[in-house]
Amino acid sequence: MSLFDMFTQEIAIDLGTANTLIIHNNKIVIDQPSIVAIERSTGKPIAVGEQAKHMQGKTHEDIKTIRPLKDGVIADFHASEHMIKEFIKKNPGIKGRFIQPALRIVICIPSGITEVEKRAVRDSAQKVNAKEVRLIYEPMAAAIGVGIDVQKPEGNMIIDIGGGTTEIAVVALGGIVCDKSVKIAGDVFTNDIAYFLRTHHNLYIGERTAERVKIEVGSAVEDLDVDIEDIPVQGRDLITGKPKEIMVGYKEIARALDKSIIRIEDSVMETLSLTPPELAADIYKTGIYLAGGGALLRGLADRLHKKTGLPVFVAEDPLRAVVRGTGIALKNMDKFNFLIK
Repeated sequence: MSLFDMFTQEIAIDLGTANTLIIHNNKIVIDQPSIVAIERSTGKPIAVGEQAKHMQGKTHEDIKTIRPLKDGVIADFHASEHMIKEFIKKNPGIKGRFIQPALRIVICIPSGITEVEKRAVRDSAQKVNAKEVRLIYEPMAAAIGVGIDVQKPEGNMIIDIGGGTTEIAVVALGGIVCDKSVKIAGDVFTNDIAYFLRTHHNLYIGERTAERVKIEVGSAVEDLDVDIEDIPVQGRDLITGKPKEIMVGYKEIARALDKSIIRIEDSVMETLSLTPPELAADIYKTGIYLAGGGALLRGLADRLHKKTGLPVFVAEDPLRAVVRGTGIALKNMDKFNFLIK
C-alpha cells in the first residue's frame, strides 16, 4: 500500500436535485436534502441539508433557502460547492481528522448534461481536495444499483425518476445505446399538486406541504387496489386570506399528476421506438426497471405496464439505487471503462 493510498479516501456521491447521498466504505453516510440556507446580507451559508430544509418556507427576509441544483445540474455554483464541502465534512470517516485526506470521487450526472455543466460538477468536487474525479451517467448508475449486469451484451431499459429529471435509457455492453432525459420529475409533481389545490380548492400551500401530500397520497392512477385514507391539508384560503384545512384523497392527486405522467409515458414510448430491434427483443424478455423517488408513486408501474405492454419492476429501495450503483462503480473504477474522466 502506497503512502498516497493511506491518505486517500474513496467516496461516491449522488448529487440529486432533491437529495444528496454519499457512500463511504460501502455505507451510506449522508442522505440529506439538497438545500442551503444563506444569509442575504453577507451571502454566507448558515445551514445545509436537513437543518436548512426545516427553514424552507419559514424564513424572514435576511435568510433565503436555495436548492443549488436544478433539473439535476448545478444552478448555483457557490452554494453547491459549500453544500458538497459540508456534506463531505460530516462524513464519519473524514470528520475530525488532523490531516484532511485526499479524495477519489465518483459522482453521477444526468445523461442530458452539457460539457459546461460537467465541468461545473468536476470543479465543485476538486475544490474539496479531490485528487481524482470520475463521472457516471445517472441511468448507468441506476442500472448497476438495480442489479443489472451492464457489461453483458443484453439490452435493459431503466427509468430513473428523480427530483429534477426523469432519465430513460437502454443500456447494453457497458454503454447507453439510446436515452432521453426529460425535465418532468418529482419537483414537477409537487408543483402540479400545489397548482391543483390552488385552482380547485382556492387553497394556497407551500412546497413542503405539497411534497408531504405527494408522499402520503400520491398516485398515478384513480383506481388503486388498496384504499388510502384522505389526509388533512392546511394552507391559506385565497378568497378570505384566512388559514383553512381541507381533506385530500389519492383520486384527486392522480388527476393533478395526470398530464405530467402522460409526458413521461410518451418519452418512454419514444425511447422504445429508437431502440435497435435486437435490444428491443431483449427488453421484451427483461422488462423495464424503475428507480428514483418517483418510482414510489403508487400505481405508476401498473400504468407503464398498461402503456408499454412490458413487465415493469420497481427497484428495491428505489431512492438509493443510483447511489448504490455509484458506489459499485467506485469499487470497480479500474474495470468499468464507461466512467468519464
